[in-house]
Amino acid sequence: MEKQWYVVNTYSGHENKVKEKLEMRSESMDMQDYIFRVVIPEEKVVEVKDGVTKERVKKMFPGYILVEMVMTDEAWYVVRNTPGVTGFIGSSGKGAKPTPLQPAEVDKILGGMGISRIDVDTELTEGAKVKIIAGPFNGMFGKVDSVDLPNQKVVLMVDLFGQETSVEVELSQIENAQ
Repeated sequence: MEKQWYVVNTYSGHENKVKEKLEMRSESMDMQDYIFRVVIPEEKVVEVKDGVTKERVKKMFPGYILVEMVMTDEAWYVVRNTPGVTGFIGSSGKGAKPTPLQPAEVDKILGGMGISRIDVDTELTEGAKVKIIAGPFNGMFGKVDSVDLPNQKVVLMVDLFGQETSVEVELSQIENAQ
């Protein structure tokens, strides 16, 4: 089983409380190996009102949060029974497991927030092995040489014609090599 992103429906306006409770439950129920990140999709919006420019944070999808998790019965139960959660999106109900978001969908949402689908702190350490999933080097494997977070790029060492070569790809074009 691999970790994937799922959309969880919450009571509107309770996204922050649900995120906090879910993170606490994950820790107290020893589920950190199954429930990884909880993200509230938000964006910065500049508004001009009465000639005054204000910047505020607006929820992209009110009433929804994203959860990166490995879908096991236990993890599903912990998330589903967190106070404020009304269910998973992509589940027919009746105990059926939901379908995860596609990587491109996750990249679009998280990229707009300046976050990567890959947990940069733990998964993109120097020397980590990754698979390139898009672009001219699609299907190749490489080792992380350096990460450029502000520009959402990573420099990889890949084997080209028997020689290790440095290539730069976008964070959205790679995934962890399992």
